[in-house]
Amino acid sequence: MKLAAIDIGSNAARLLISEASPKSNGEMDFTKVNLVRVPLRLGFDVFATQTISEKKVAHLLNTIKAYKLLLDVYEVKYLKACATSAMRDATNAAAILQQVKDETSIDIKVISGQEEASYIYENHIAENMDTTRAYLYIDVGGGSTELTFFSNKKLVFKESFNIGTIRLLQQQVTDAHWQQMKDFLKAQLKSQPPVIAIGSGGNINKIFTLSKRKEGKPLSLETLKDYYKEFSNFTVEERIHLYNLREDRADVIVPALQIYVNVMRWADAAEIYVPKIGLADGLIHALYAEISAIN
Repeated sequence: MKLAAIDIGSNAARLLISEASPKSNGEMDFTKVNLVRVPLRLGFDVFATQTISEKKVAHLLNTIKAYKLLLDVYEVKYLKACATSAMRDATNAAAILQQVKDETSIDIKVISGQEEASYIYENHIAENMDTTRAYLYIDVGGGSTELTFFSNKKLVFKESFNIGTIRLLQQQVTDAHWQQMKDFLKAQLKSQPPVIAIGSGGNINKIFTLSKRKEGKPLSLETLKDYYKEFSNFTVEERIHLYNLREDRADVIVPALQIYVNVMRWADAAEIYVPKIGLADGLIHALYAEISAIN
């Protein structure tokens, strides 16, 4: 069974097509068939003007039309499409999404930060790890950071903060925003077991690739601090050439590292696992659960 998810983020739009098939033990296996990413960068409009410009609207429409053609070619029957922080803040979001639906028949739902955190948790990575430890999912996007905490096989909290890479680049994250996140983590994690972080998002995936770590091995907080210092010494142009980064990755990777480092410090997490999952993967899992409940 082919399933698909569309994730319209503040930095990029992603289409993930997966094949769901049962394993010998009865559990479902989700194999990526195709993943397409288009750097729409809606957040640069929204966080500056609260609206999405006509030019970006045209790019979004063309992107969704292209995704629709791919969905048809792959004969995907089930789709879940969501938009996150930029669309949450855009005053013209409803009109844009109605236009998308009218022209493509694809219905994109704007989800809250809490819902976003829930979908990321749908990957259930922590359930396959040491149950004596506590796990903090950290998902860093262009407009927000979602934190989901898992301890003693239970979901303890999920929270979203308007601290994201594009907001940081546009200097829209204040000391008060950081303090709110710090105070929340300190209060929630008091008297909890030692915390291990689980990172998702394109930036931490890129750092993991650059580190040449073996799959399944964690990155240390010190490693992230080193990358933060290293990247901060170069311009965006220099990062593109030195590390073979796309421009839309080279500018956001430093603020992303700043967020991961701060969250890990405040959570007293010395290591972060990078299973290369994200919102789109969580949407696929949630979609399968919805289909199974109906059938």
